[in-house]
Order: sequence, then C-alpha cells, then structure tokens
Amino acid sequence: MPERTTAKASARQVLASELARLREEAGHSLGDLADLTTFDRSYLHKLETGAKLGSTQVMAALDGVYGTDRHLQLLWELAKDDAFRDRYKRFMEREREATVRYSYSPATVPGLLQTESYARELLTSARPTDEQDVEEQVAARLGRQHLLHEGPSPLPFRALIDESVLRRPTSDPTTWREQLESLLTATERAHITLQVVPLSVGLHCLVGTSLTLLWLPDGTTVAYTESGYAGELTEDATEVERLRLAYDHLRDHALSPTQSVAFVRDLVKDVPDA
Repeated sequence: MPERTTAKASARQVLASELARLREEAGHSLGDLADLTTFDRSYLHKLETGAKLGSTQVMAALDGVYGTDRHLQLLWELAKDDAFRDRYKRFMEREREATVRYSYSPATVPGLLQTESYARELLTSARPTDEQDVEEQVAARLGRQHLLHEGPSPLPFRALIDESVLRRPTSDPTTWREQLESLLTATERAHITLQVVPLSVGLHCLVGTSLTLLWLPDGTTVAYTESGYAGELTEDATEVERLRLAYDHLRDHALSPTQSVAFVRDLVKDVPDA
C-alpha cells in the first residue's frame, strides 16, 4: 500500500470546511443561504471552497443562521491572521531576493532606518505590557537592517518619508535626536536616498498607505502595502504598475535629496535638550 501522507490544515481551510459542513447539516442550498443572509450565492460558494476569506460581517450573519454563537467569527479571525502571516512571510522571502527597494512611509520612520530606541518606543506603544515580546520584536526589526549593508553591492534603497513622520517626535528628546541624526548618517551612503514628502503636497493617492516596491533579479517588481493593521503583497503586474505610477507621482512632488537632508538638519537643531 502507498504510504499515507498528511498535511496540517490551515485555519482558512478549516473555516471553509466548517462552512460547507454547517450548511449541509442544516439542509440549506446556497440559494436558501443567500435569502437568509442577503449575501450573493456565488460569494457564499467561494467562502465554502476557500477561494474567498470573507469578512466578519458575513460570518456574523452565518453564525446567526446556524445558531453557532461566535464560532464562525472566531474561526475567521484565525484564518485572517494565517493569511496575513503567509503574505508577510512571502514578502520577506521576496525582500531577501530584491535588487532594488523603494518605499513610502506615511506614519513612522521606515523599519530599515529605525534606531533601536525609536523602534522600542514604537513597539512598546502597541504592546505596553509585554516587555519580552517587545524586545524580541526590536531584535527582529534591527536584524532585518542587514539587508541594506551586507554584501559587496549594498541594496539600493530610496525612502520617501512623509513630513508628518518627522514632525512626530518620541517622548524622549535624546531618542528623537538620535533618530534624526541616524537618518542623516544613512544619507551619506551612496546606495541610500531619502526624500521628504512635504505636507504642502496635500492629498494624494498614497495617503495613509505604506508602500514598498521590490525589484527582483528576474526583472519583475512586487509591491507590499500596509494600512492600519493589515498588509497585502501584490504580485499582479497590472496592480504593481498602478502602485509604481502612484509612487513616481509622489516622488516627483517630494523635496529633492539635497533639500530633504537640509530639512532634517533643521529639525535636529530644534530638538530640545533632554
């Protein structure tokens, strides 16, 4: 007999299987379910096959139909976290392969340019009671910075940073001065370019969206966007091109590298003494 192989099911697969099982046990057709929830039957079918992840709203509606309390909503939360981890894992794989990196940071200093103290304060604000977890996250973030410095040909990196990032200091002036000076030091390296996007640019299509573009050895480009607590890796050529054009448009409105360095230098002068 051939040897049996087993694979651990993902949370997304478990959710899809559970959706199909509950409908079958309830004796509903997809049409019945569409009438009971107001969600389209083809959409509901995609949830049961795992083609779509769905949302907390549809899971709440289905929990109501099946009388399963918050069972499906909790499964959806696990599936969502799995999907995010998978996308980020894929991004990190692509990140290691990249030959050129561009980024736009609308809210914080880019992770690859953060100092240890800045990273610690930022991560502590999200996990104020978990010291050990914060230290692990700080170490992991700083560990990724080798991407900019290792090898005979360091990774070319262009960082667009929103002016609002540079107007949002840390609680400790010493930490803030150290971070700003670290940015200036980074610009002394030939492979790192910093440009400030002034607030005077006004509204633009990347407002509130962090964007990273990675050029790969095979000539393709991938994009990773983050908004709030969600991230998305995009490898579709059409969508990546749309994001590249958005980035180019924003870069055209940013301060020049020379002007950006002068801007940061002026900010350093204004940092109060600790």
